[in-house]
Amino acid sequence: MNFNLSEEHKLIRDAARDFAQNELLPGVIERDEKQHFPKELVKKMGDLGFLGVMVDPKYGGSGMDTISYVLIMEELSKVDASASVIVSVNNSLVCYGLEAYGTEEQKEKYLTKLATGEFVGAFCLSEPEAGSDATSQRTTAIDQGDHYLINGTKNWITNGGRADVYIVIAQTDRDKGSHGINAFIVEKGTEGFHIGPKEDKLGIRGSDTHTLQFNDVKIPKTQRIGPNGSGFRFAMKTLSGGRIGIAAQALGIAGGAYELALKYSKQRKAFGTEICNHQAIAFKLADMYTDIEAARMLVMKAAWDKDQGQSYDKSSAMAKLYASQVAMDHTVEAVQIHGGNGFVKEYHVERLMRDAKITQIYEGTSEIQKIVISRSLIRE
Repeated sequence: MNFNLSEEHKLIRDAARDFAQNELLPGVIERDEKQHFPKELVKKMGDLGFLGVMVDPKYGGSGMDTISYVLIMEELSKVDASASVIVSVNNSLVCYGLEAYGTEEQKEKYLTKLATGEFVGAFCLSEPEAGSDATSQRTTAIDQGDHYLINGTKNWITNGGRADVYIVIAQTDRDKGSHGINAFIVEKGTEGFHIGPKEDKLGIRGSDTHTLQFNDVKIPKTQRIGPNGSGFRFAMKTLSGGRIGIAAQALGIAGGAYELALKYSKQRKAFGTEICNHQAIAFKLADMYTDIEAARMLVMKAAWDKDQGQSYDKSSAMAKLYASQVAMDHTVEAVQIHGGNGFVKEYHVERLMRDAKITQIYEGTSEIQKIVISRSLIRE
């Protein structure tokens, strides 16, 4: 085992850190308050290769490994989780799915633009009655011979109003259950495809989240991803990788809160000394750092498993489950260490606390992660 980052990984981490501090940090409070999608910053992230981190360079990607992706996600998330979730969805759910399962024509047409940031992607699985129970798809894609007709509703879609390309999971043959589900590529502006109002959220408010409506949306069969009936497996495998991205996001949120709390504790004085010298605060910092390091080991292990071509279903679920809990617990502690100032927006920790909660919900709730982990243990 080698716990040291390579020089290349350090350079990637430092580049992401510089971008986060110099580009994302200015204006992050205003973007949160106004729910402003960081369009120009997304373009810059595309220019830096952050939107196609693991995509083969022949399709315009950076050709980096999953550990590089985790490092980028962590550094961006320390400052702005709204920006990092755009990176996560585009990389883990859209680019990965197309590169792993798409046809060469689909890759040339869509992946090349997604990997460079010319396009932004969205992944459409969740529905009003099909979140954790992903097999209960109400959205249908009826086979019409040379095309499909898609009807239904998708909600909680990240990049919902800003994406150019949408990967839509829909039921083609309900009698076949999970084997009757397919994945389709739908372009923005397709007739019958409507974008609903933007959601007013607790956290990641700069991220663009919408409900989508499909009314007799005609999709050529060339827009189906993979063989007929492979959509559910496609979604589950894609989400396993997505969990690594969200685990890294949670790790970054926790790490960002810890760094702010440590800095503040060295500046704020009470009872004649900096508050970091009081055991009550010092022990909080010790617990925060220890838990964050433990989360980092789980996240890196999941990334390493993926890079080694090993199964990462269990390790990614473990990483997301634990890192999201650490993010929730220790953003709360960061607010506590800041005292009254922690409740004020300019100190940033209250935003990190609000952003942390979603990491326990999207791309599989913590309860779903426990199901994934326990089933894996039982099979072993």
